[in-house]
Amino acid sequence: MGKHTFGSEYGFQTRAVHTGNDVDGETGAIKRPITMANSYELPYDPTDLNWSSAGGNLYTRNGGSNQKYLQEKIASLEGGEDCIVLASGVAALSGLFFALLEKGDHVIFSSVTYIAVYRLLHELLNNKFGVETTIVDTSDVENVKKAIRPNTKLIHIETPGNPTLNISDIRAIADVAHEHGALLSVDNTFASPFNQRPIELGADFSVESLTKYINGHGDAMGGSITGKKEYLDIIRAQSQINLGGTISPFNAWLIMRGAVTLPLRMKQHNENALAVAKWLQKQDCVSFVAYPGLEDHKGHEIAAKQMNPGFGGVLSFGLKADHDTHNRFVSHLNVITSAVSLGHDESLIVFLGENDERQYLYPDEFSNGFFRFSVGIEDVEDIIGDLRQALEKTGFSTK
Repeated sequence: MGKHTFGSEYGFQTRAVHTGNDVDGETGAIKRPITMANSYELPYDPTDLNWSSAGGNLYTRNGGSNQKYLQEKIASLEGGEDCIVLASGVAALSGLFFALLEKGDHVIFSSVTYIAVYRLLHELLNNKFGVETTIVDTSDVENVKKAIRPNTKLIHIETPGNPTLNISDIRAIADVAHEHGALLSVDNTFASPFNQRPIELGADFSVESLTKYINGHGDAMGGSITGKKEYLDIIRAQSQINLGGTISPFNAWLIMRGAVTLPLRMKQHNENALAVAKWLQKQDCVSFVAYPGLEDHKGHEIAAKQMNPGFGGVLSFGLKADHDTHNRFVSHLNVITSAVSLGHDESLIVFLGENDERQYLYPDEFSNGFFRFSVGIEDVEDIIGDLRQALEKTGFSTK
């Protein structure tokens, strides 16, 4: 039995190590190599080939070996039937929407989502192609029920939400969607499949930015869609080939390598973020902390039910300070890096100011500017120590 066939009878960590990997038939290497090719040998008579078919080794835009191996691993970790891996998380999101939606269809989506989702659904697909959209605070399932229309085709949620960390009940919203003949897609990037598996909670699709936790090293980009084969065949045919957002063999190989340590890294992310969130809560200069692992978080009870064993490595917080003071605080950080993205091994922080165009969709405490903080896997004492010294250099006292 090849190692790539490891199934659900094995534990998550075992599947993270073995699924998609096998002994290389040509060299005997125990790690599959990077196949840096954009074309593959054709059969004796290629005239019957469909040049737009997906999945076979024909041309790397149609599908490549390293992409295939990574798809096997992600499908296993997500608990899904099939998986498509593309060039980025946004390629996965746009590929999903492009293939599933047509003019006149209606989409409900979370008021707090990644900016590309807001652009795609609120502006681009709406204005260019006549897809109707409704922005809803999906942390309350009653809002979703009220927004349903006869032409609702898809509900798209993000939980925890970027950047406010709001929580939506996946199982409850899946039930609403299916009761009305709609599909549910969940952006699972903030949680990762280690902490949360939307497919197992009733969602039709789980979308990941593989760039983040699953790769985990800040050196490759990719995105995935996991779900039933009947839908993923449509997405492959319509989006992968015709939109061309194909992952490179090298990036697929890098993410394959990174995913092996996902369980170990996520345990540390979970533990560090909770400790940092609790420390920040004690500081008089901190105006708020948003992290679903905190018991006073609005969505903690639902998060505890659907996220296991932890709540991820991202939190948001604000300071009782003006705009420039927020920036001065960041300038004093040494261990923590000021940069976008999340899920890296190193801690990353970004200051999001008061002029965000989606500010009207955020809770009131976010209105004076705030930090999105991706807590890394460094020693937690060093992370907290860095926050402490930066706050003190900025003029605040700490506890």
